[in-house]
Amino acid sequence: MTHDAPPARGLRWRAFAVLSAVQLMIIIDSSIVYVALPAIQNDLGFSSAGLAWVVNAYMIAFGGLLLLSGRLGDLIGRKRMFVIGLLVFTAASLLCGMSVSQEMLVAARFVQGAGGAMASAVVMGIIVTIFQEPREMAKAIGAIGFVAAAGGAIGGTAGGILAQAAGWHWIFFVNVPVGLVAAVLAVRLLVTDRGLGLAAGADVAGAFLVTAGLMVGVYTIVKVEEHGWGSAHTLGFGALSIILLAGFAARQAKARSPLMPLRVFRSRNLSGANLVQVLMVAGMSGFQFLTVLYMQRVLGYGAAETSLAGLPIALVLAVVSLGLSARLNTRFGPRAVLLTGLTLITTALALFTRSPVDGGYALDVLPSMVLLGAGAGLAMPAVITLAMSGVHPGDAGLASGLAGTGAQVGGALGLATLAALASGHTDALAAGGQHTVSALNAGYHLAFGVGAGLLVTAVIVGLIMLRSGPATPAQGPAAGERPAASPAHS
Repeated sequence: MTHDAPPARGLRWRAFAVLSAVQLMIIIDSSIVYVALPAIQNDLGFSSAGLAWVVNAYMIAFGGLLLLSGRLGDLIGRKRMFVIGLLVFTAASLLCGMSVSQEMLVAARFVQGAGGAMASAVVMGIIVTIFQEPREMAKAIGAIGFVAAAGGAIGGTAGGILAQAAGWHWIFFVNVPVGLVAAVLAVRLLVTDRGLGLAAGADVAGAFLVTAGLMVGVYTIVKVEEHGWGSAHTLGFGALSIILLAGFAARQAKARSPLMPLRVFRSRNLSGANLVQVLMVAGMSGFQFLTVLYMQRVLGYGAAETSLAGLPIALVLAVVSLGLSARLNTRFGPRAVLLTGLTLITTALALFTRSPVDGGYALDVLPSMVLLGAGAGLAMPAVITLAMSGVHPGDAGLASGLAGTGAQVGGALGLATLAALASGHTDALAAGGQHTVSALNAGYHLAFGVGAGLLVTAVIVGLIMLRSGPATPAQGPAAGERPAASPAHS
C-alpha cells in the first residue's frame, strides 16, 4: 500500500462527509426495509417464511463479505473498493425498487448487501489513513460511531414515511441519486491508493473458505428463531461454518500469499478490541430489542410512544460521541474510555433486570436509556480506535473489515441468543400458571441479566488484553508491502 501524505484539512473533512453519508445510507438500508415488509408482502405475494428472505439475503451477503472486502481493499486500493462497492449498492437498489417478482427482489437484496459490504468494509481503513493527527482522528471516529448508532433509528422512521407516502419501491429508489452523487464526490475527494497488489494476497481458496464460512454462519444465526438452537438444522450448519472457518485459518497459516495474514492478530489491541466489540454489541442488541418489547407488551406503550421513549438514547449518544468522546480519548486514552463506557452499558442492563410490571418511564426506563446512550457514545469510538491502533497501514482495510464482521456477528448472535432465552423462560413460566405479563417480564429480566454478563466479560477482556497504545495506526510497511510512492490524488 502506498503511503500518501494526508490531504489538506478542508479536503479531509469533505472526504469524511462523503464516507459518513455512504455509511449512513448503508446502515439505514439494513433497517429501513422492516417497516415496508407488509406492503412488499401484499404486492409481491410473499409467504411469511419467504418474506424473511428480503431481510436475510441482505444480511448474509453483508456479513459474509465484510472481511474479504476489507482485505481486497488493501490489495486493489481502498478508494477503488469503496467506489466499486458504492456503485454495486446503487445499481442493486435500483433493481430492488424495480422488482416485480419475489425472486428478483431477493436476488437484488443479496447483491445490495454485497455492495454495502464492499463499500462499508474499507471506511475505517480510509479514515485512519487520511486522519493521522490523533485529535482529528478521535473526532472522526467519534462521528462515524454516531453515524453507525444513529442509522438504525433513522431507518425505521424514514422507512415508515417513504413507504406510506410514496410506496415501498421508494425506500430503494432514494438510494440511487444519493449513491451516484456520492460516487462522483468520492472519485474527486478521496486520495488514490494503489494497494499492495493481488499478488500480495491472491488466495482464491482462502477467499472461498472465509466467505462461505461467514455466510453459512450468518445464515445459521438468522434461522435460529425458526429452528431453535438445538435443532439438527442449527447444529449441522453451525458445524459446517466452524469447519469452513477452521479450514480458512489453517490455510492462512500455510499459504504463501495469505488473504488474511495471521500476523495481524499479534496486535493485542486488534484481537482484544474485536473480542470486546463482539461481546458489547451482543449485549447492546439484546437491550435495544428487548426494551421495545418490555415497553409495548408489559407497559402497554404504543408504537409512537415507544419511539419517543427511545429518543434519549440517540440524543445522549450524539452529545457524547460527537462532542465528548474525542477529548476524553485524547486525554485519558481509549482503553480507559472504553472500560468506562462498558461499565455504563452494564449498569443500564443491570437496572432493567429489576424493571417492574407496573413500571413508570421516569424511574424504570429513562435512567437506563441515558446510561446506555452515554456508554455507547464512549465505548464505540474507543473500541474502533483500539482495533485500528496497532495495525500497519497496509492492513487497515483488513482491520476495518474485521471490526465490521465482529459487529455483525455479535449483533446477530446476541439478538438470537437473548431473544431465545427470554422466550423460553417466558413459555416455561406461563406453562406453570404464571400470569402472561409477569411471565414476559421475567423472561426479559433473564435476558437483560445475561446481557449484563456479556458486558462484564467484555470489561474483563479489556482489562486483560488491551493497552492504551497510540491513537494512529502503526507506521512502516506490512509484510509484502511496496515501497512508498509519491502522493497521488484523483
